[in-house]
Amino acid sequence: MRNNVKHQETIDYFLKIVWQTMANRYNQIVTEFGITQSIGYLLINIDDVEGTTVSHAAALLGLKSTSLSRMLNQLEQTGLIYRKSNDGDKRSVKIFLTDLGKEKRNMAKDVVRQFNGYLNAHISEADKQYLTEMLKKINQLTLNYKP
Repeated sequence: MRNNVKHQETIDYFLKIVWQTMANRYNQIVTEFGITQSIGYLLINIDDVEGTTVSHAAALLGLKSTSLSRMLNQLEQTGLIYRKSNDGDKRSVKIFLTDLGKEKRNMAKDVVRQFNGYLNAHISEADKQYLTEMLKKINQLTLNYKP
């Protein structure tokens, strides 16, 4: 007996479509601030005091460090970040926010807060908790999957 699963019925299809829709909406909103959803996400996750290593930033965005390089060059040229050698390990580079970078990060955080407020107003706490648990479970199952 063949399994005739249409791609529109798979869990990964819905996860991909929902994330693409959300990322597109974020991009539409943050374009007016002169950034993208990916840049906003990166800015939000750069530690103010310690900075963030390039390798950690790459992992956050799901990129290789080399792929992140072009984005970092652009952010440095536009004055949002600066890079500094890691005191503990001279081979490692850390990223820090400039004042402009902090300003753009605050704008990005506001967008995330407002959007999540909107979602929270339309999704019950029980449904949100169930969805969160299911997504964690799917993530763990994915990590454990051995074809």
